[in-house]
Amino acid sequence: MRRMTERRILDAPGVRIGDGLTVGRAADVLGITVRTLHHWDEIALARPSLRSTGGYRLYTTRDLERLQRILLYRELGLGLAAIRALLDDPSAQAPAELRRQRERIRERIARLAQLDTGLERMIAAHERGVLLTPEQQVAVFGPDWDPSWIDGARARWGATPQWAQYAERSAERSAEEWKAIADATADFEQALGAAFDAGLGPGDAAADRLVDRHRAVFSSYFPLSRSMQVCMVRMYAADPGFAAHYDGIRPGLAAWFRTIVDANARAHGIDPDAAAWE
Repeated sequence: MRRMTERRILDAPGVRIGDGLTVGRAADVLGITVRTLHHWDEIALARPSLRSTGGYRLYTTRDLERLQRILLYRELGLGLAAIRALLDDPSAQAPAELRRQRERIRERIARLAQLDTGLERMIAAHERGVLLTPEQQVAVFGPDWDPSWIDGARARWGATPQWAQYAERSAERSAEEWKAIADATADFEQALGAAFDAGLGPGDAAADRLVDRHRAVFSSYFPLSRSMQVCMVRMYAADPGFAAHYDGIRPGLAAWFRTIVDANARAHGIDPDAAAWE
């Protein structure tokens, strides 16, 4: 790109530098702003060497060559102080400074590569939910797991903020982390079934602890408020698929689970009938 700029200045038809170029003309030829040239003049980085009879400051060929070097170094990422040293300090070591800049650029490239990978995973998580192969999903979530369920969940809730939160967390998770979440969920459901067998009722302290435990376990997917929990467990009882899952643990478990969640919500000042998804 700099070679093209140099060719424009030295060889372009209609560009005559012999008597100097005005600030506006130099800015146009170099492809920068007049304001930039004024700034570099003010800080004594690149000053025009001539003045016209009318008092206008003019850039000579040597001035423009300096400006080209400034632009080249700036494009390489050097700051103005470093550029000044390279141009004006006889002791400055251009190769050493350029090597340092090269290392900084390599670090930025590595960081950008990491960001690119993160964005790729984030996009995939929004589109796929869980970044595991179908075989990995079955290994993590159990033989009864159907990978197509995630497609159904995305079709149903993909436009919600909660799906976005779920995807953002999913993008960072490994198979081992998903396995830990699956194990925590299975342990909770086992405890829920045991509490049902023990005859715990709505409002019992142990039942309330289970309600809090459910909210904590589910918050691995996205934050779940008490009001949202009421709506979710209402869906567990009403939706045939979810009800079949809980009733498969214990017959009647889905409806019982709703009663203990509703009682817990009332104890915290929430009317279950008016609970809203926040």
